[in-house]
Amino acid sequence: MASHFSLSAVSLITLLSLLAATASPDAASSTVIGATYSSSTAATYPTPPLPERVASTVTSLGLAALRLDVSDPNLVRAFLYSNTTLLLTIPNALVPPLAANRTNALRWLYAHVVPFFPRTKIAAISVGNDVLESTQEFSQFLLPAIQNVHLALLDLGIRKIAVSTTFSFVNVVTAPFPPSAAQFIDAPLQTVIRPLLQFLRDTNSSFFVNVYPYNLYRFRSEIPIGFPLFQEHPFSFRDDMTTGVRYRNLFDMMVDGVISAMAVAGYENIPLIVTETGWPSSSSDPREVEANPVYAELYIKGLLGHLKSGRGTPLRKEGVAQVYIYELIDKQVRVGRNWGILFTNMTNKYKNVDYRSESDSVLGGLGFFKMLVGQFLVFAFLLRGNAAISLL
Repeated sequence: MASHFSLSAVSLITLLSLLAATASPDAASSTVIGATYSSSTAATYPTPPLPERVASTVTSLGLAALRLDVSDPNLVRAFLYSNTTLLLTIPNALVPPLAANRTNALRWLYAHVVPFFPRTKIAAISVGNDVLESTQEFSQFLLPAIQNVHLALLDLGIRKIAVSTTFSFVNVVTAPFPPSAAQFIDAPLQTVIRPLLQFLRDTNSSFFVNVYPYNLYRFRSEIPIGFPLFQEHPFSFRDDMTTGVRYRNLFDMMVDGVISAMAVAGYENIPLIVTETGWPSSSSDPREVEANPVYAELYIKGLLGHLKSGRGTPLRKEGVAQVYIYELIDKQVRVGRNWGILFTNMTNKYKNVDYRSESDSVLGGLGFFKMLVGQFLVFAFLLRGNAAISLL
């Protein structure tokens, strides 16, 4: 009888191990979900939210990561000993001096990284944000600045912080339709993007890009509104005739456009991080009727559901590594667009939204299977001694 129980236990252990093995790719490839905290938005407040309140709010929302579009040491300090990973951004104005001298890079790191890392989980640094659009004259300094920040980190013995820069989809990709035909715009490709992609490959870093289906939808009037909002209707799709892939949402088309452009440049396996994406819940421009809370909620819920589905995109089944929702809070002024997932009083704008990454859930990833396997290993050991086991 004891041998029969032992055999059954071993069989069950084998089955659970196989389940864990089959679950591990999904767990490893699940997208980390974060949000962007914008310094320009915080500047619209008479008194910006306290860093401690920002940190506690991010934790309560279940967001796994926060991107600071301008690094603030006080905010970085507020995340000491938290489980939230941070993506820091160096302002565009600092790109030329960083390129000129590695000492300048060390000086910035001593102010924004060294006092906090690794107690604060700083995962990456973006040198500039959309430099090619906002300060195009700085493009020649971009790669040297990135290299100096990377080398300065190595000088400090820090090897776990990736360094890259952030691009805007519409400023670097020729066209998203079809994704297989997408390429990087030629001028920045030769001088900036291709050398950067080689650097990212050499340093195992990621390509950062802002992806806004809302903006592309406004540029292309033929796109039906359900397509960018993740609404799966019978005729809401686009076919890429070259690859034979059917796209059900605009986000995947834009992401695969970037992946195709990297492949054409010879760097198809670079990890991709979406540093900004979102949908405005209001706009001071009366012509932007699609900027409303109903559509914004549909986009956020559709995006989160898609990211957690584990389907990835047609050209990258493992999906993007991280996605940062733009943005955390609304502006205090009624000029322009409001993108926040929180009102100005930092309460939830949308109901029943789970911002946790899939791997953060209690039964997500390998944690649950490891627990079961561990329990049955103990049971099998006891059964070898003919112990009576009651499985509850």
